[in-house]
Amino acid sequence: MSIDQRHFSPIFSIDVTADQGAEQQSSQIDANELLVMLLKQLVEGQKKEIALLQEMASHISGPHKARHQELMKWKEAHPELADSCRGATSLLEKVQEQFLCNLTTEIADSDETLVDSDFMLNEFIDRFGPRLHHLNGLLQVLSQLGSVANPPANAAE
Repeated sequence: MSIDQRHFSPIFSIDVTADQGAEQQSSQIDANELLVMLLKQLVEGQKKEIALLQEMASHISGPHKARHQELMKWKEAHPELADSCRGATSLLEKVQEQFLCNLTTEIADSDETLVDSDFMLNEFIDRFGPRLHHLNGLLQVLSQLGSVANPPANAAE
């Protein structure tokens, strides 16, 4: 008994018709027709996915572009302050570098006590954590205000 590879096996089809001729036509679907139909569905799904991705990109890039435009307006209105922010950023970067050196030295000096004692770990975090957090926040604000004007990439276009 030879099996025709172009057609689906009757094991996978259910007959709900009363007509014997309709049964033979429905069970004899050409594999090429099936592939074409599946490829069309795949292309249609990909088109929907692309449309959703474009919509997501526009939603994500919209607020970023608006912030960038506001920042550019501020820089044009306050050019001397933007220059001052650039200078302050370079100085604070040196302060941050020294702070991080001190932090890592402190960690290296008290590695066993930090691991073994929750009290010492909490003291360490209380001592260095808020300073590091605030210093990073200041650097971020100053670097954004003092940065050179770069237009954002048009991801949604």
